[in-house]
Amino acid sequence: MKNLSRIILSSYLILTADILSAADTIVSNSPTKTEPFIFTRFDNEQMKPLPDKLVFDSKKVALGQRLFNEKKLSHDNTISCASCHDFNRGGTDRLATSVGINGAKGEFNSPTVFNSGFNFVQFWDGRAASLEEQAAGPVHNPVEMGSNWDEVVTKLRNTEYVDLFSKLYEDDITPENIVDAIAIFERTLITPSRFDQYLRGEETLSEQEKGGFQRFKEYGCSSCHQGINIGGNMFQKLGGVKNYFANQKSSIADLGRFNVTGREEDRHVFKVPGLRNVAVTPPYFHNGSIKTLEEAVKIMGEAQLGRELSVQDIKLITSFLQSLTGQWQGQTLQ
Repeated sequence: MKNLSRIILSSYLILTADILSAADTIVSNSPTKTEPFIFTRFDNEQMKPLPDKLVFDSKKVALGQRLFNEKKLSHDNTISCASCHDFNRGGTDRLATSVGINGAKGEFNSPTVFNSGFNFVQFWDGRAASLEEQAAGPVHNPVEMGSNWDEVVTKLRNTEYVDLFSKLYEDDITPENIVDAIAIFERTLITPSRFDQYLRGEETLSEQEKGGFQRFKEYGCSSCHQGINIGGNMFQKLGGVKNYFANQKSSIADLGRFNVTGREEDRHVFKVPGLRNVAVTPPYFHNGSIKTLEEAVKIMGEAQLGRELSVQDIKLITSFLQSLTGQWQGQTLQ
């Protein structure tokens, strides 16, 4: 019920965005022939295009962007949010697992920050219920930023941030206001793609990409990868059909949501990742152990669908997934 309420609230905010003031920031989505494959156009109710327009307070967006790049959030002033969520690397760091202060290595692969505002929870194990809660996590994590709010607020109070916060928040610099600004900025990070145009009725996909989309739907990929983020709206067990973790050296990260709830049924359960920009955010899976998109598709076919995908299947599906690569500030993500 809590997740449903959050989804309803998010939808309400999007639908009512147009009535906000003109001073707000407007995020707008204006953005080879192969072997023939017979395809049928599907009812795309499971897939939703990104909204045409989202509206936010432009001054809070600017403050959030500055904080997103602020290394003073870390104990030794070396790590910012952008360190692990690089816009030039698809909103990730393209490492198997991220590196924090003093070279400490984390347990999880860094998810993309692009379109993260549409996820129903944050982190692979869903331990954060919102972007605000997620933004606070790395600050305190000893292998990420290794700091605390008292230290961070003290450092920011000795800078021009005092003036910036006082103009936007009645209570000045507080942990709540810091994460509020960061989360508002992150919600502007949407990346419209050719697939969004296709969902609106435009013929923007090639025959190969449409063939891949058909297989994606027919084989059952869309039973988990659906909605506005083509994922990110449910939990699922990795290895639902075939035991993915058999004969593998296990790690804490492999336990997934079990680390949060302690419930046996949550062992190896993860938030289903959104697939937007998946072609530019390797390596893959929760621990970054899979190097290529083709390999990830092959494993998902076996472990989640119980299906051995052919070379042609994998080629077509990965081609479709490449159509989910979007644009940020007018440039296609690379």
